[in-house]
Amino acid sequence: MAQLPTRPGHFSYADYLGWHDGQRWELIDGEAVCMSPAPSLAHQVIVTELTRQVGNALLGKRCLPITAPIDVRLATADQSDDQIDRVVQPDLLVVCDPAKLDRRGVLGAPDLVVEVVSPATASHDHVKKRRLCEVCGVREFWLVHPTDRIVAIYTLTNGEYGRPELLPMQGQTALHVLPEVVVDWEAVVERLGPVED
Repeated sequence: MAQLPTRPGHFSYADYLGWHDGQRWELIDGEAVCMSPAPSLAHQVIVTELTRQVGNALLGKRCLPITAPIDVRLATADQSDDQIDRVVQPDLLVVCDPAKLDRRGVLGAPDLVVEVVSPATASHDHVKKRRLCEVCGVREFWLVHPTDRIVAIYTLTNGEYGRPELLPMQGQTALHVLPEVVVDWEAVVERLGPVED
């Protein structure tokens, strides 16, 4: 039986492949992070609507939108499974280089990563995952906050994100890395319904 990540330690993608406990995991510099339980309804509504809009905008184009769960190995092509220690499962991602796609998922940095923040994942998404995406060269990183109805947009410039662009979920927002892709926040908010107390 495979060793499940119940002990502290440095894990690799090779370890990760042996975990069959029914849970979703990520590896952040070798640290195992459990992604369970399942996300909230608001989270899934946002992911579904963003996926629909981004997917429609990219129809017939080279770039491919993908939703979780899918393994994104933030590594180089020459690293073996036992050397890879960064595996994430973003809520939504876009990959424009088909060479980064293989039967296991994605190998290398996506062009866009979108995370819908929940109370259970806020610290992980804002600190660890943002830093990891920055270091690994993800060109654009979005953190969408369902309760506050804001989005924080980080764009990679000279290898760094810098301060985020903070926008209300209103009007329309074009992706920096793919300006032809425009998110209509009114459609997202309409699907979400009124703000919960």
